Amino acid sequence: MIRPSALALALALITGGCQPRRTDSDGAVFSTAERPSEVEMKSSLTEQRKPNAVFRPMPQSDDSIVIGLDADMTSASAKSGEAIRRGIFLAIQEINQAGGVLGQELELIVRDHRGNPVRGIDNIEELAGIEQVVTIVGGIHTPVALEELVTIHDCGIPYLSPWAAGTPLVTNGYSPNFVFRVSVRDEYAGEFLVDATVRSGKKHLALLLERTGWGRSNQTAMVNAMKTRGLTPSTIQWFNWGEISLQEQVDEVVAAGADAVLLVANPLESALAIQAMASVVESKRLPIVSHWGITGGDLSEETVANLPKVDLVFLQTFSFLKPNPSERSRTLVGEYCNAFDDADSARDIFAPVGTAHAYELVMMLASAIEVAGTTDREAVRDALESLGSISGLIRDYKKPFSKHHHDALTIDDFNLAQFDQEGSILLVTPIRTGGTHE
Repeated sequence: MIRPSALALALALITGGCQPRRTDSDGAVFSTAERPSEVEMKSSLTEQRKPNAVFRPMPQSDDSIVIGLDADMTSASAKSGEAIRRGIFLAIQEINQAGGVLGQELELIVRDHRGNPVRGIDNIEELAGIEQVVTIVGGIHTPVALEELVTIHDCGIPYLSPWAAGTPLVTNGYSPNFVFRVSVRDEYAGEFLVDATVRSGKKHLALLLERTGWGRSNQTAMVNAMKTRGLTPSTIQWFNWGEISLQEQVDEVVAAGADAVLLVANPLESALAIQAMASVVESKRLPIVSHWGITGGDLSEETVANLPKVDLVFLQTFSFLKPNPSERSRTLVGEYCNAFDDADSARDIFAPVGTAHAYELVMMLASAIEVAGTTDREAVRDALESLGSISGLIRDYKKPFSKHHHDALTIDDFNLAQFDQEGSILLVTPIRTGGTHE
């Protein structure tokens, strides 16, 4: 079993485990714990939701089976949280229209951690304290999810990850392990991104990483992938959340003689990296090969203006715009456009991996509940490990999870993508490594 972080251990001692927490009328959790300052962003998405897609602070029916969502809904990565919420909503709608699970309807309630681990731990405790909640779906932030691990396992509640990619989130040392993921695994992402960059003819790679558990997870994966090719990083540059400029780090990368940059950052810092690279004299600008954190928020006007100046590609696992989409994908696009007023076509589906992964996980969850024949959390966890063949949105799964493997996607599910002139995400020619992870 892993060693709990000091923060998580202290909170566990203070709060006493998974007791229900007092909430206000909007479902925001009260806590006496002091929180660090946060970047607050008002989202226009509130005005774009139809009545059937509102946030629900508490279960609406005593007979429903409840899924809790713990994600950033109002801060810098709010679009990732909203994309995940929409995927859950669409899956629940489809399942309920077909009669529900075990004769009961599914329901979603939402908690906003704003990218703050302390708030996230509060949310896990509160959601786990609601008897009807059978599972919790997480958000984009690996650092938040890593701090929540102790509480997740103390509470014994399945945690489904549709975005956070840190390898230690799933390979966490717990037995039984309550974390399941349909998303990228950094161990594979590092291999994929290094392989793609080297295949493009680049050999002098610099790493530009956020100073978090997610950044460190990617450092390990990328450095290991480079070592197998006889390479070492030209430089490793770090930055913190909330930086106002990454020009110094980018200048160091250029000075180190790199010919490409591997970037690991969320939306705000990704935009700063693009801005900084666009400011470099054109003859010295370097291509950026990025993890997918950049897709979890809005592209600012300044970022859109800088994109033509920078050769940027990034990791994705799914696109609603790929050629020859499956029937399920076409159907889901139609359901999405019917449910959300801000979408008229597949091009309007923002942060598509968040929606696709969350949809996939809820469909797997429904199958696991049926297999278990109960909503008992431990039984559902066991059933997730024993699921058989599943025909999915992203791909068909022979067996998505097993006792020792809780990542459903493999390196063969990865693609490179780029933004078009309107900011839509388009897949570029996939670069496969040829490896498959079972």
